[in-house]
Amino acid sequence: MRLVKSLSAALAFALTFSGMQGLHAANKHTDAEIQQDLAKKLAHKRFVNVQSSVKNGVVTLSGDVDVFSDKEDADRRAHHVDGVNAVRNMINVSSTTKLSDQELRDKLAEKLAYDRVGYGTTAFNSFTIGVHNGVVTLGGVAYGPVDKDSAISLVSNYPGVRDVIDNIEVAPVSPNDDRIRLEVARAVYGFATLNKYAIDPAKPIRITVVNGNVTLTGVVNNEADREAAGIRANGVPGVFKVTNDLQVAGHTRE
Repeated sequence: MRLVKSLSAALAFALTFSGMQGLHAANKHTDAEIQQDLAKKLAHKRFVNVQSSVKNGVVTLSGDVDVFSDKEDADRRAHHVDGVNAVRNMINVSSTTKLSDQELRDKLAEKLAYDRVGYGTTAFNSFTIGVHNGVVTLGGVAYGPVDKDSAISLVSNYPGVRDVIDNIEVAPVSPNDDRIRLEVARAVYGFATLNKYAIDPAKPIRITVVNGNVTLTGVVNNEADREAAGIRANGVPGVFKVTNDLQVAGHTRE
């Protein structure tokens, strides 16, 4: 009886192992099949100058695209092909735009300043931009993930940007921080000498709040306005600390 049970167990294991091998074989994709599916995924005029190769399930992408977002999109499409184990993205972002790093930074800063104007969160975003050899590093604090994604998308689609490094933080969800944001905005913009900074929605005194800590950024006309904004923000109940990083036009703070 023990021998019969042992034989039965061995037979069951053999059948299970054989079935697993068959399933694995059925799910296995050849490099040629992956290449064929990949060609369909990249069948778009944006990728007309992109080449691809497949070896042991590893895809290598090369060639040229016009903007960085196309390079990212090609990478995503390749990763979504069944059977792909990894993707080496060697695509070059080539642009006819001949902007210096400083010129590119200034253009992006202007675009970001007006991004999402009309949604009511512009004054609560504070982004930093660095550019080196066309590689853009974004930092600062976004009011929410939608604001962050919008900023990254804008930069990724701008001609001349070769890569994007995302160091943007998203402020944590907090009803108390939301209350403080609104009250600081009212206190600052409601002050007679400061309400002029609300005229241009792209050039406000920016107010970021994280766990009750307020940071003011942007550019004001004079030192008196800078001091007034800090005092007004400090007077809001519930504020733990105010960091006044406002710059005075024409002056560089040490």
